[in-house]
Amino acid sequence: MPSYRFVHAPLRTAIRHALLCSSLALGGALPVLSLADTSAPHAYQIAGGPLAEVLNRYASAAGVALSFDSAALQGQSSPGLQGTYAVEDGFARLLQGSGLRAVRQGEGVYGLERQPQPRSGNADVLQLDSVTVSTLRSDTAVGQTSQRVTVIDRQQIEQQLALSSDPGQVLSNLIPSYSPSRQKMSNAGETLRGRTPQFLVDGVPQASSIRNDGRSSYTIDLAQIERIEVIHGASAEHGGGATGGIVNFISRRPEGNGVTQHAGVSLESDDRFSRDGLGYKMNYRVSALHGDWETLFGATWQERGAFYDANDELVGIAYPGEIQDTRDHDLMFKLGYWLDDVQHLQFSANHYELKGNNDYVPVLGDRAAGIPSTARKGDPQGDPAFNENRQYSFSYSNQDLYGNVLDVQLYHQRYRGQFGALLSASFQDPNIAPVGTLWEQSRSDSEKWGGKLTLRRSGLFDGLLDLTGGLDLMRDKGEQVLVQSNRSYVPPSTYDNQAGFLQGDLHLTDKLTLMAGVRREHSELDVDDFRTVWGTNNAGGVSVTGGQVSFGKTLSNYGFTYQASDWAQLYGGYSEGFGMPDIGRVLRGLDEPGLEVENLLELEPIITRSREVGLRLNFERVDMELSYYESFSNLGERLSVNDDGNYIANRERVEIQGYELTGNWRIDDRHSLRGSYAHSQGKSDTDDDGKVDTRLTGLNIAPDQYSLGWQANWNDDWSSYLQYNYYVSRSFDDPRLEFDGYALLSASVSRRLPLGSLSLGIDNLLDEDYFTYYSQSARIADDYNFKGRGRTFTLGYQVEF
Repeated sequence: MPSYRFVHAPLRTAIRHALLCSSLALGGALPVLSLADTSAPHAYQIAGGPLAEVLNRYASAAGVALSFDSAALQGQSSPGLQGTYAVEDGFARLLQGSGLRAVRQGEGVYGLERQPQPRSGNADVLQLDSVTVSTLRSDTAVGQTSQRVTVIDRQQIEQQLALSSDPGQVLSNLIPSYSPSRQKMSNAGETLRGRTPQFLVDGVPQASSIRNDGRSSYTIDLAQIERIEVIHGASAEHGGGATGGIVNFISRRPEGNGVTQHAGVSLESDDRFSRDGLGYKMNYRVSALHGDWETLFGATWQERGAFYDANDELVGIAYPGEIQDTRDHDLMFKLGYWLDDVQHLQFSANHYELKGNNDYVPVLGDRAAGIPSTARKGDPQGDPAFNENRQYSFSYSNQDLYGNVLDVQLYHQRYRGQFGALLSASFQDPNIAPVGTLWEQSRSDSEKWGGKLTLRRSGLFDGLLDLTGGLDLMRDKGEQVLVQSNRSYVPPSTYDNQAGFLQGDLHLTDKLTLMAGVRREHSELDVDDFRTVWGTNNAGGVSVTGGQVSFGKTLSNYGFTYQASDWAQLYGGYSEGFGMPDIGRVLRGLDEPGLEVENLLELEPIITRSREVGLRLNFERVDMELSYYESFSNLGERLSVNDDGNYIANRERVEIQGYELTGNWRIDDRHSLRGSYAHSQGKSDTDDDGKVDTRLTGLNIAPDQYSLGWQANWNDDWSSYLQYNYYVSRSFDDPRLEFDGYALLSASVSRRLPLGSLSLGIDNLLDEDYFTYYSQSARIADDYNFKGRGRTFTLGYQVEF
């Protein structure tokens, strides 16, 4: 069977963006627009050798993703490449005489095709392969899926990081139907298509199965990420938790030829350039390839200052955790070895920590009067909030195991997430301190062990059928503790999950492919006997009999793709997602004596059913995608906030509908435009009559959003980027949750220097004064009436050597 090697390397010319008024910093006034694209020439010194190896080295050096069938290149060699070339010119030079050519399949993505040969005046083109989405266990090619899939490449990530280091903001800028960022450490309320997405790092689930504390998108630094793969809509590809979809952060791989290094530094400030608003970030990376060995080490360190709104007032502090006034670091190590041309081993480790500096205390706002929550210098109660994540994995792949492709992954993850201190009624206990005086804070602890096995076979029955099957195993042990008094808030619990799956693609004709799959989930939750804390609904605490709860669910999916013409493809499908409710929130809130874990309906799993139809259009310089979706769950989960300010998980029927439209226009070799519009709406059954009757709030669903982006290279040295996001106003059943809408404009510009590159970015360029979407539409609270961040500058320098 042919062997495949994929290169998905980041762009050599890191952050090439910035903005309209950047001339003061970079030495010249330019209209703002975009990141350098692949038309910019670069110097290469690629040694000769087998053509497949030379192409791999060139793709890494050029910072693009290349996928090809190595069998098509057997016996061919290349003298290498020396000189200055644009990416496609370099490919053309290397492939000269091979009968092949490189074809652009997306931003920074290339595949190989046979050179067209004249036949009655028509070109006869055979595409050998295309880039696949690794999050899909069947490794389905980009643009050939029965549901919407978004791939955010390294170029787009760098583009966004030139403006903001907030992962939530990066995701909301680039993923249709993803909620606007809260600009906090907690991503609770940030949903995808109105439901909770499952966050993965290299396929490893980040959220705790016991107590989802809304921190799972803050477990790795984006500087360590090569690309982000997003599956829209309910999915069971990687087990429970993906009722809204999957967001998979794929970490960087070793790249280049020999030893290559990268170093970068950036400075961030509000537009007052106040001392306490200053922040900085440093990152370093070294990659080495020698023979069959490959290794990568990456490190980041960041200090963030305080955030200021458009009125130059401090943005308020939230007890669930902040990304302002914090420091974080990330260490990543990878070691890989090629046993032969088709077998690969890899060990990887990543240590990440984000921790508050605790320099500010909150100042209460007045929501009814339109007065925002702010902050002032002070010594807050308790210890700093933090996120701490340790992840280790070992993987083995065999691209030709008796004609099959085998992937095996073993992983271990240890996560701890601590909230800030709070004077909450839930934490009070007269045995510790007088009621109303006890400041307390909680911490979620989770430890996972797991393994994934995937076996794929393509081309069965003379190319008619592709099959993928596998087995997933996971054990997650977790609890939530009250830090200051050392009490158990959520009892120690163990969640075991086993799942087997089978997926098939049936190629009925050259144009029509049918997909179908089934996954059997079996889960067990084991909870010890426990007693709730004294302040639980002022009940004084109750004893609960522990026990074991088991669930067995069979999930299915099916769909199709139909290539109606060379430029139009129809697709559609049905999929089911499996998720547990917030177990910890249910257990800690029990207030009736004599309850038994085995009899709690609230612990029933959430099965979300999703339907989608879509149209993909792909012309020479324009591509578009339109998708319409519906999802419903008979026993879903709707978050709300009670009178004490605590989240409540309501189990009730939920229905959501929406559509997404995206488009890209490559105007010429130097300019391109992208645009998108996302609309969603949803209701839940709050009176339990079997009919949905209440509109979902901003805690569950995103606003309609228009997004535009313009990127350009003005010449070989200058590039720029302009971005506009408009969030449309929305009303809810509760008039106090009215969302006014707002628009944000951001821009950046970059200058290539004789050594390295310099960039300047301005986020919220027009200094828009607004309250965040979460503050307006998710909860009614004076202490959560936060404004969004005002105009912010980021100056960066990157160099590779």
